[in-house]
Amino acid sequence: MSSDQTADETTAEAAAVPAAEPVTALPRRTWPYLLVAAAFVLVLDIVSKLVVVAQLQGEEPKPILGGLVYLQLLRNSGAAFGIATGMTWILSLIVIAVIVAIIWIVPRLRSIGWAIGLGFVLAGALGNLSDRIFRAPGPLRGHVVDWISVFKPNGAAFAVFNLADSGICVGGALIVLMALLGKEYDGRTGKQDSKQNTSKQVAGE
Repeated sequence: MSSDQTADETTAEAAAVPAAEPVTALPRRTWPYLLVAAAFVLVLDIVSKLVVVAQLQGEEPKPILGGLVYLQLLRNSGAAFGIATGMTWILSLIVIAVIVAIIWIVPRLRSIGWAIGLGFVLAGALGNLSDRIFRAPGPLRGHVVDWISVFKPNGAAFAVFNLADSGICVGGALIVLMALLGKEYDGRTGKQDSKQNTSKQVAGE
């Protein structure tokens, strides 16, 4: 076999091997954003509840902002906004499971939007869980402190809530927005996934 034929065969074999896909650098891990967001909301929630219990115990609803918001102390044995009243211990276990799931995701976080959203949800879960653990009538059965009633007192227009509930709602909305935009918690996007699938199909994989 001549050297020319050997060179041609080597070239053909090299051409048959699919080109390696370019390596895309992953974004930096964004767990610090989660910690900052969670700490911010959690501190606000805990401090606000301490003030409310000290100042509004046994008091009538106090209107502010021209009656747009009423401040009053209510004890909630259910979930956010008064849902599932009387199922406190079950809700406590569910919240613990949610917290564990968020902690599992933390090392893989590479999206700032997801990190902030999960941080808000984590803070809300921890804020209300701390009430269920440390407040009366007992561990995992404690009643959550709610104190914000909008438009009318006593939750007549909308359920009474607290800053932990607000954190859960805002964080959840941000997570839904990121999902709608095709942003994954690990930094990938829907476009990147489709490009990778297309390149694999072209390569015959």
